[in-house]
Amino acid sequence: MTNFVLIHGSYQGGWIWQRVASRLRAAGHTVFAPTMQGCAERRHELHPGIDTTTFVNEVADLLFFEDLNDTVLVGTSSGGMVVCGTAERMRHRVARIVLVDALALFNGERTRDIVKRPPNTGPVPMASGPTREDAANGLFADLDPATKAWALDRYTPHPTGTSEIPVKLGDFWDMDWNATVIWCRQAPNPGEAHVRRSAARLKAKWHELDTGHYPMLTMPDELTQLIMAEN
Repeated sequence: MTNFVLIHGSYQGGWIWQRVASRLRAAGHTVFAPTMQGCAERRHELHPGIDTTTFVNEVADLLFFEDLNDTVLVGTSSGGMVVCGTAERMRHRVARIVLVDALALFNGERTRDIVKRPPNTGPVPMASGPTREDAANGLFADLDPATKAWALDRYTPHPTGTSEIPVKLGDFWDMDWNATVIWCRQAPNPGEAHVRRSAARLKAKWHELDTGHYPMLTMPDELTQLIMAEN
């Protein structure tokens, strides 16, 4: 059986992976879906200075203290950046990486270089996110009513430093990885061009799902099968 570590993206927490995690566990795998500092049930831990490196440190510590080897790291949305940084740091513990409609930035890039959002005209807050109405009509617009209500009750502002502070990577993109990249055709961000860039650089296996940015909520069976495909 395999160790899976599922990394969430912006405005999310480990909760976003609930449906996939339960399916992986039912198949006999060990699954961790950690919530990053300042997010979801850890929103009270928000403090200045949180960036992608903060999250990388947390996941690297998880792999070490839980003594996880031959691990499959799975990241969605901005969690892709965390997967890249953790894989580089903990190469000896990582067997495979899976990027699910994910941001996977090069060294020095920022999320806002890829994802176009309205400019912030005031002071930069420690965390930011859409209003509940904007989330309902934007982020979660394609979810069924029950799932949308469930997600709206759980989404939280995301630490701003993860998108404002450039990503720090060394030789990740020059290393050989067993990688799978999944593009969600109906998602406007991060967009096909960005996802294909990642797949090309990683020489990754390519898959597509005809859904929006949250396949773990809309197509959990299909996504779970793709995540398990090489195991």
